[in-house]
Amino acid sequence: MLANLSLQVIPINQENAYGVIDQALLLIKKSGIKHIVGPFSTSLEGELDVLMNLVDQIRKTCFEAGANELILNMQLHLHKNKDASFEDKIQRWT
Repeated sequence: MLANLSLQVIPINQENAYGVIDQALLLIKKSGIKHIVGPFSTSLEGELDVLMNLVDQIRKTCFEAGANELILNMQLHLHKNKDASFEDKIQRWT
Protein backbone atom coordinates (compact mmCIF):
# COMPACT_ATOMS: atom_id res chain seq x y z
CA MET A 1 0.00 0.00 0.00
CA LEU A 2 1.19 3.46 -0.83
CA ALA A 3 1.58 6.04 1.92
CA ASN A 4 2.14 9.79 1.81
CA LEU A 5 4.84 11.32 3.95
CA SER A 6 5.55 15.00 4.42
CA LEU A 7 9.09 15.69 5.59
CA GLN A 8 10.58 18.92 6.84
CA VAL A 9 14.32 18.91 7.53
CA ILE A 10 15.46 21.62 9.95
CA PRO A 11 19.16 21.82 10.76
CA ILE A 12 19.41 23.84 13.97
CA ASN A 13 22.36 25.76 15.31
CA GLN A 14 23.70 25.55 11.77
CA GLU A 15 25.46 28.33 9.88
CA ASN A 16 24.77 26.83 6.44
CA ALA A 17 21.34 25.23 6.86
CA TYR A 18 20.50 25.36 3.15
CA GLY A 19 23.56 23.30 2.24
CA VAL A 20 22.35 20.51 4.52
CA ILE A 21 18.77 20.77 3.20
CA ASP A 22 20.09 20.64 -0.37
CA GLN A 23 21.83 17.34 0.41
CA ALA A 24 18.53 15.91 1.69
CA LEU A 25 16.72 17.06 -1.46
CA LEU A 26 19.41 15.54 -3.70
CA LEU A 27 18.99 12.22 -1.93
CA ILE A 28 15.22 12.38 -2.43
CA LYS A 29 15.66 13.17 -6.12
CA LYS A 30 18.16 10.31 -6.59
CA SER A 31 15.82 7.87 -4.82
CA GLY A 32 13.31 7.96 -7.67
CA ILE A 33 10.46 8.20 -5.16
CA LYS A 34 7.54 10.31 -6.31
CA HIS A 35 7.78 13.67 -4.53
CA ILE A 36 6.75 17.32 -4.56
CA VAL A 37 9.17 19.89 -3.13
CA GLY A 38 7.38 22.71 -1.32
CA PRO A 39 8.62 25.85 0.40
CA PHE A 40 8.32 24.34 3.89
CA SER A 41 8.39 20.57 3.37
CA THR A 42 8.65 17.86 0.75
CA SER A 43 5.79 15.43 0.15
CA LEU A 44 6.65 11.86 -0.81
CA GLU A 45 4.53 8.95 -2.05
CA GLY A 46 5.59 5.32 -1.80
CA GLU A 47 5.60 2.11 0.19
CA LEU A 48 5.87 2.86 3.91
CA ASP A 49 9.04 0.84 4.52
CA VAL A 50 10.74 2.50 1.54
CA LEU A 51 9.77 5.97 2.78
CA MET A 52 10.97 5.30 6.31
CA ASN A 53 14.25 3.89 4.98
CA LEU A 54 14.70 7.09 2.98
CA VAL A 55 14.08 9.20 6.10
CA ASP A 56 16.84 7.29 7.86
CA GLN A 57 19.18 7.82 4.89
CA ILE A 58 18.34 11.54 4.94
CA ARG A 59 19.19 11.70 8.65
CA LYS A 60 22.58 10.10 8.02
CA THR A 61 23.27 12.25 4.96
CA CYS A 62 22.47 15.47 6.82
CA PHE A 63 24.89 14.59 9.60
CA GLU A 64 27.54 13.66 7.05
CA ALA A 65 26.92 17.03 5.34
CA GLY A 66 27.90 18.81 8.54
CA ALA A 67 24.72 19.10 10.60
CA ASN A 68 25.23 18.65 14.31
CA GLU A 69 21.56 18.80 15.27
CA LEU A 70 18.37 18.15 13.30
CA ILE A 71 14.65 18.37 13.66
CA LEU A 72 12.79 16.09 11.24
CA ASN A 73 9.10 16.95 11.18
CA MET A 74 7.00 14.24 9.56
CA GLN A 75 3.37 13.75 8.73
CA LEU A 76 2.24 10.35 7.56
CA HIS A 77 -1.03 9.48 5.81
CA LEU A 78 -2.11 5.85 5.48
CA HIS A 79 -5.29 4.01 4.59
CA LYS A 80 -6.18 0.57 5.89
CA ASN A 81 -7.32 -0.91 2.56
CA LYS A 82 -6.14 1.37 -0.24
CA ASP A 83 -3.29 3.52 -1.42
CA ALA A 84 -2.83 7.08 -0.20
CA SER A 85 -2.05 9.23 -3.22
CA PHE A 86 -1.27 12.83 -4.04
CA GLU A 87 -4.00 12.82 -6.68
CA ASP A 88 -6.72 11.94 -4.17
CA LYS A 89 -5.75 14.96 -2.11
CA ILE A 90 -5.39 17.56 -4.86
CA GLN A 91 -7.51 16.44 -7.83
CA ARG A 92 -10.48 18.64 -6.91
CA TRP A 93 -8.19 21.69 -6.82
CA THR A 94 -6.44 21.17 -10.15
